[in-house]
Amino acid sequence: MTLHGKRKEIYKYEAPWTVYAMNWSVRPDKRFRLALGSFVEEYNNKVQIVGLEEENSEFVCRNTFDHPYPTTKVMWIPDSKGAYPDLLATSGDYLRIWRVGDTETRLECLLNNNKNSDFCAPLTSFDWNEVDPNLLGTSSIDTTCTIWGLETGQVLGRVNLVSGHVKTQLIAHDKEVYDISFSRAGGGRDMFASVGADGSVRMFDLRHLEHSTIIYEDPQHHPLLRLCWNKQDPNYLVTMAMDSMEVVILDVRVPCTPVARLNNHRACVNGIAWAPHSSCHICTAAEDHQALIWDIQQMPRAIEDPILAYTAEGEINNVQWATTQPDWIAICYNNCLEILRV
Repeated sequence: MTLHGKRKEIYKYEAPWTVYAMNWSVRPDKRFRLALGSFVEEYNNKVQIVGLEEENSEFVCRNTFDHPYPTTKVMWIPDSKGAYPDLLATSGDYLRIWRVGDTETRLECLLNNNKNSDFCAPLTSFDWNEVDPNLLGTSSIDTTCTIWGLETGQVLGRVNLVSGHVKTQLIAHDKEVYDISFSRAGGGRDMFASVGADGSVRMFDLRHLEHSTIIYEDPQHHPLLRLCWNKQDPNYLVTMAMDSMEVVILDVRVPCTPVARLNNHRACVNGIAWAPHSSCHICTAAEDHQALIWDIQQMPRAIEDPILAYTAEGEINNVQWATTQPDWIAICYNNCLEILRV
């Protein structure tokens, strides 16, 4: 898609509801396609697939489907070659895998690790392994993380059947787990980290689950809400505490001591995204309406100011940096999605 001829730097889409979860499609043949999840405080919620029309440079909704409760995260299969079925995952009460068609999206499987209870422990987040797209990890308020294996079955009448099973479940924290993320270290399949209400970042290795490593603990034991691994240098990850105006960059080689703090925001940070193509750029987004891009290559010297700042028309709930189009960042605020050229 040659948007460069138009030289528009910002494209905007208005959804019929508050947008919370949001993510870019990864497939090379589906550029400028995103999934958006509604945040409505009731059972009935929605997910929309939107795409940018090349002719008129407008976002259009390709299809909408129902989702029970708000999605805590949406993520497309990390398939940059287009080799797998066109799948989308959502977390909420359970982990669901959807198959996206041109006009409709249908549920492929619902992954439930709590078969013997009438109650579910809601999922706060999940991650889809980039090296092996048959692996997903979920984090839950019941203190556990679960690693799931996906199977894409044989083609039956041109339909691939997708199913999943629990590979392992572990108690990851002393309290609720709020986020999980696979690391690219050690081959990229086996290492992951999680954060939670106990204020710690913990690192796990699927080959040695009898112990974990505490990488960082918040000094005030504030809950940690998000973590994000650097896409190019697996030594670095970033986390943020609840209601905090700063993000903390950590180096796994120097546990428990932040290597940098980014603290220019004037209200609490809601989202963080590393650049997919550069080890030294990161975007933070906050309730002060600002999305800030930072250059961190002078670490461990203090990083005083961001190199780029964008002010949105509302409190930013989420930020995602497009893996396959690294000059585009998406943010959402109120009922709006915006993509920004950086």
